[in-house]
Amino acid sequence: MTGMSITAPDLAGKRLQSLREAVPRLSRVAVLWYADNPAKAREVEETEVAARSLRMSVHSVPLRGSEPALSSAFAAMRNERVQATLVLGDAYSFRYREEIAARAMNRLPTMWEANIFMDKGGLMSYRPDVLDTLRRAAIYVDRILEGAKPGDLPIEQPTKFDLVINLKTAKALGLTIPPSLLARADQVIE
Repeated sequence: MTGMSITAPDLAGKRLQSLREAVPRLSRVAVLWYADNPAKAREVEETEVAARSLRMSVHSVPLRGSEPALSSAFAAMRNERVQATLVLGDAYSFRYREEIAARAMNRLPTMWEANIFMDKGGLMSYRPDVLDTLRRAAIYVDRILEGAKPGDLPIEQPTKFDLVINLKTAKALGLTIPPSLLARADQVIE
């Protein structure tokens, strides 16, 4: 068995650190995630561990169903007085991205797990560079076609990541993104 992974254990910490740089007094973060996706439960746990090390609290908001679930989720976040939201990406968050973004816009800085959501008003996204992963996978295919045994090739973790910052959203939220964070961005939406 061999291949490429797009998961990395320290992604949750990097996302929370980036959010804190954008929102300096950040201490309470909600994590929106689709509860019927078992992989996301592990990501929530990793986020909770990372948050503790940053002295932040995480309010887990598991979602099921459709728009009414989003209504109650955002009401719960208001009650918990969260200051930002981390949206874990999957088919559910993709399907409801416009509704999630509309509810968060002008209220909550939102870190998305995938940059394809940034056009809907997310503040930031941070994820493995999928194109880089695909290029590396092509190298593995070539090596296997040349006779390498797949079992001899290690499963590779991502090595390149994309940070996208939406300055239009930052302005709407009244945030000033620090130059040090902007300098690390792979893409800035103005």
